[in-house]
Amino acid sequence: MGATPPYERSVFINCPYDPGFAELFHAIVFTVIAFGFVPRSARESEGEAETRIDRISETLAQCKYSIHDLSRFTGEGTGNLARFNMPLELGIAIALRYERRGTGRPHNWRVMIPRGYTYQRFVSDLAGFDPRMHDLTVPSVIGAVASWLDLQEDVPSPVPSARRVLESFPGFLAQIANIRHDALDELAWPSIVLAAYRTAPRL
Repeated sequence: MGATPPYERSVFINCPYDPGFAELFHAIVFTVIAFGFVPRSARESEGEAETRIDRISETLAQCKYSIHDLSRFTGEGTGNLARFNMPLELGIAIALRYERRGTGRPHNWRVMIPRGYTYQRFVSDLAGFDPRMHDLTVPSVIGAVASWLDLQEDVPSPVPSARRVLESFPGFLAQIANIRHDALDELAWPSIVLAAYRTAPRL
């Protein structure tokens, strides 16, 4: 396992990993790297013999920033079950922020939700935090992530525009497709990150 990335540049990504969300997940990862930050995820420690919640909590604690997408809030399947993993991880991030006040190691988080105000019905406590809305498309997700990262104190200068990130995104997806093909339809976290570094826009 390699060295832990710098705390000030680490961004934990909490979002669905299912195939239906994969392109948006990749858009978040790609934008984080294009803006000079390091994406972190529960997926990076999938090969370790620890419980998932321990791996998530440890990785989150190593990050100054986190992005939480709550798009999967409706019931699914025959049991009509909603997913609670994303809200659980958001709760850990919120606790980190309050626990670390005055310690010199703050934690800042951003919630992203589908456009509209449905979230006020299923997680009304977030109403005062002004979640960032998107319309479940790559351009809107890249725009939402880029606009937030650009406000953070650790963002390097200069950074590419969200438009440039979007224009470079197809090259990243092409590399992902090649990697998936060579790996017999498997896609490991290190391969995703490496492909993003190779194709992210440079100034």
